[in-house]
Amino acid sequence: MNNDRIQGNWKQLTGKIKAQWGDLTDDDLTQAEGNTEYLVGKIQERYGIAKDEAARQVRDFESTL
Repeated sequence: MNNDRIQGNWKQLTGKIKAQWGDLTDDDLTQAEGNTEYLVGKIQERYGIAKDEAARQVRDFESTL
């Protein structure tokens, strides 16, 4: 799924994102508003993982959509 589709379906995807990464807040998702780089940064921050690992998780998540 490309970034345009992610941004267009952001409201529908927030539930799936929260199921995958429960430590993200509603505020985090509102601020991300489809920006995958911001989402990667927040996952990295909340879970204390490397940026590469956070990016991999987001890519894996996108591939399931």
